[in-house]
Amino acid sequence: MQSLSLPQIDCNIRKTNGKVEIFDIIRKKYIILQPEEWVRQHMIHYLIYELNYPKSHLKIETGLRYNNLQKRSDILVVDREGENRILVECKTFKKGINQSALNQATVYNKEIMAKYIVLTNGINLYCCELTDKKGYKFLEAIPTYKPKEPR
Repeated sequence: MQSLSLPQIDCNIRKTNGKVEIFDIIRKKYIILQPEEWVRQHMIHYLIYELNYPKSHLKIETGLRYNNLQKRSDILVVDREGENRILVECKTFKKGINQSALNQATVYNKEIMAKYIVLTNGINLYCCELTDKKGYKFLEAIPTYKPKEPR
């Protein structure tokens, strides 16, 4: 599979009935390895092992409804209180990130209301923060997980 700009991951890959599968450490099952899934798995590992988000704070392919259509977000990171914090939209490494991808994520975020939106194809990664004016500003990096401060 394609080399990405995200850190290398230690993943469990197998071939079953002629199909290549990758083990998802959040869903705890094997998933057919498509290009977008390759990016999603790298992003999951990046959030956990580089940015220190607990596994319990990640939700994968969460369902949502928009204009009576059933949609799914790729990765949703919640905070300690269960509030939506980061919406991650993964695209295949075979395509660039464009305005259409941003539009899709912002449409999803109208329902999810996460503070941050991340777009990645595994090669490029963009992070936006929701502003008070319902707009977005681009950030240099995804915020790292900060454990609650002891009192």
